[in-house]
Amino acid sequence: MRRLKLKFPSDGGMARRAGHGLMLLGVTFFAGVSYQFTATMGEVAYWDLRIASMDRRVQREMKPQILTGHRGREIRQEVKKANAVMSEIDLPWEALFDSVEYAAGHDVALLSLQPDAVARTMRIGGVARNIPAMLDFVGALEREPALQDAYLLKYEVKRDDPQRPVMFSLTASWA
Repeated sequence: MRRLKLKFPSDGGMARRAGHGLMLLGVTFFAGVSYQFTATMGEVAYWDLRIASMDRRVQREMKPQILTGHRGREIRQEVKKANAVMSEIDLPWEALFDSVEYAAGHDVALLSLQPDAVARTMRIGGVARNIPAMLDFVGALEREPALQDAYLLKYEVKRDDPQRPVMFSLTASWA
């Protein structure tokens, strides 16, 4: 068998320099990662404080404020008016108009419709060709499924007109 001849560097200077270079590279990389970590943690802390501040502000704003004096009275009146408008918007307009138009016929002309959302009634003003046409209209309203309790409030025969039309006012409630 032959003998192996291995040569080792005598002083190991080259390996030592490579080790020192790698260690310097590792320390530099560690310093960069540490700096990045510190900067990120600072940003996280900043945003945590901002979120906590916003949460406190929202909590403060959500607490019911007791309004007193003139300003509070104005706001309550505005809210009451807004609620009245909303209740009128929520009326079954299509069913009411269809019922009134269907009942009107050719001998009746409608002049006004005044709904009262709170009382759930409608005041209707119109002109009929004659008294029987007016009474037929009231009866037809009573038979409509959307309306009930149709009552004649007043009527007046126009004697100065040769055709003698009848002006009337009635009320009806809806279900």
